[in-house]
Amino acid sequence: MGEKLYNNIELPDVWPPQYPTEVLEAGQPVPYLDAPPEVIDITVGRQLFVDMFLLEWHNLYPKYHTAKKYEGNPILKPETNAEKYEKLPLSSPKDGGVWYDKDEKKYKMWYEAGWLHKNAYAESEDGINWVRPNLHIVEGTNEIMPERDVNRTEGTPGFFRPDSTTVVIDYDTDKPDERYKLFMRNPGGDRPGIVAVSGDGLHFTKARYTEVLGDRSTIFYNPFRKKWVYSIRSNFSSRSRSYFECDDLLDGAKWGDKAVKWLCADKSIKPDPYINASPGLYNIACVGYESIMLGLFEVHYGPDNKVCFDTGAPKVTELIPIYSRDGFHFSKPSNIPVVQASRTEGAWDRGYVQSVGGVCVVLKDEIRIYYSGVAGDTSKGGTGNPNDCQYDWMYGNGACGFATLRRDGFVSLGVENDGNIQTRPLTFKGEKKYFFINARTAEGGVVKAVIQDKKYNAIAESAPFSGDSTCAMLDFGDFDISSLENKEFRIKFTVGKGEIYSFWLSDSESGGSGGFDGAGGHE
Repeated sequence: MGEKLYNNIELPDVWPPQYPTEVLEAGQPVPYLDAPPEVIDITVGRQLFVDMFLLEWHNLYPKYHTAKKYEGNPILKPETNAEKYEKLPLSSPKDGGVWYDKDEKKYKMWYEAGWLHKNAYAESEDGINWVRPNLHIVEGTNEIMPERDVNRTEGTPGFFRPDSTTVVIDYDTDKPDERYKLFMRNPGGDRPGIVAVSGDGLHFTKARYTEVLGDRSTIFYNPFRKKWVYSIRSNFSSRSRSYFECDDLLDGAKWGDKAVKWLCADKSIKPDPYINASPGLYNIACVGYESIMLGLFEVHYGPDNKVCFDTGAPKVTELIPIYSRDGFHFSKPSNIPVVQASRTEGAWDRGYVQSVGGVCVVLKDEIRIYYSGVAGDTSKGGTGNPNDCQYDWMYGNGACGFATLRRDGFVSLGVENDGNIQTRPLTFKGEKKYFFINARTAEGGVVKAVIQDKKYNAIAESAPFSGDSTCAMLDFGDFDISSLENKEFRIKFTVGKGEIYSFWLSDSESGGSGGFDGAGGHE
């Protein structure tokens, strides 16, 4: 076997694996669910119940949760001259990026100002009220990346119009002038993308071409393996994605024939009954969240482009959460979207709901999922140019908003009466002294845990927890949690009239998990 991961998964010698199209169309295999490690290391992060990786069995009911849209949406809409672009007004990331910069303690957004028009930057203290600073790049505006502002390498283009853009804050780099990583693709058919780096997120240098790829290609970073990943739009199964990973984003821009087929709209995704078109995979965005790679699978339900052009209504795309323990294989336990298109005429997010680079921001007890949406314009349906997406009103009137979810709140395991969860053998490293859960109970309900040896014999039992907390410490009396370090043990949870989202071990009474916080987090 190959590389051993933080959770004790061992990668195969041939990595990434190569699957034929018919296998992926049936549903991407997830080998570590079929054959998990003999002992799972839970040192890193909150341990989420999004799949059966940690569990030997349970008799609870999984619940797949939908995020609640912020009532003040949209939080960014066309206001500047660039955003009010006469062809198609829009102000939204696609993917762009929304990050909470933990060093500067502010929110940062990279977005598209006007459909396929300009790149722009905004910032915020609270992630709700945004300021468009005069950056003095294009004087009097917040625009970034005009031709003269980019230090290009030979052969890169002399214009930078966004068709698909991703900005990632790189906390792992030891090069201050490469703290921000950029991927961008100019509009048009299959063509190269562009990658570049920046020390301030505004002035990008070392720009170079990637290999040829399709529109809505993006990048993401896997912090568990310290790998950069090109999420490449391909067409092996309708709209689908290919995958290429590398140690260095710039050096990896020329991957030759090394990208592999990755994900597509599998047979579990059925056509929308009102649209009746074949679903496709529009985009994949990913980020490290706690102990997993969290992804948003942007499914495209249709309708056909001609229908949208004739009516001025946007395509229907929605965001389904997916989860990975190795960064390549993703489980999709449900096709229930975490963020849905409103599908209502006049709504700012009627359709074309898209992910944002960074995926989510963590704020103490909740997650914010920023997303783009488009209203279109039915009054202008059928006008413009059906052969030029710069003049197609199904893309017009785009904006940005967010939806909130309980922390770790993608999937919960619950029951109306009493049920149990039995884990597989577990271990951890380091001085973990405290045991935490994210759970809530109804009146009269409790959650408790029994720590067992590897043969299921009880070692310690917690006092019962009742209430609603995303960070509740369980009391095991005089038992020393740290005595389990580097040993094998199991946990049996009892849940009565409630639900549980995650558990973890901590070296702090405040409950710090040592995991990753998506696009940044703060209390």
